[in-house]
Amino acid sequence: MTTPGATSAGREWAVEERLVVNAPAERVYAAVAGVRRMGRWSPECRAVLSRRAMPRTGDRFVGFNRRGGWVWFTTCRVVRAERGREFAFRVTSFGLPIALWGYRVEPRTDGVELVEYWEDLRRGRGAKVAEFLGRAFTGTPPERRAGLNRANMRTTLHRIRVVAEQRGDLP
Repeated sequence: MTTPGATSAGREWAVEERLVVNAPAERVYAAVAGVRRMGRWSPECRAVLSRRAMPRTGDRFVGFNRRGGWVWFTTCRVVRAERGREFAFRVTSFGLPIALWGYRVEPRTDGVELVEYWEDLRRGRGAKVAEFLGRAFTGTPPERRAGLNRANMRTTLHRIRVVAEQRGDLP
């Protein structure tokens, strides 16, 4: 994984945001691993198709996204599903690597610290095509991608915190 804030070619390749949530780790994990709810948290995700409400390592799901007039879908594969600790998935588009997204749930005395992280995987073979697709489908140039993701991550984390702390419809 690339270090958050690492830059090259005038852009950041990885970012992470964190927020304290006054709720049990299992509850917070259920919010982030329950991918069908992602449309509730994320400013870009509109819906997720998944066989399981909480996918396991190796499971796949499809995300449908929208920002303004831009609409796109991605195929995702869960690479880490450790209950109460970490949930992460790799995103591809037309078989090309796009990104790694994940959440870590870190214990604290006053609840947990929820960390959302993202790493751009558009490097090496196929990178130019993946960059073209990224700009064509999302309208975001590569040098603005990390900043936009950082802002969206803050929104996502705050939305999760509100529901997790209120004991809404989470298990």
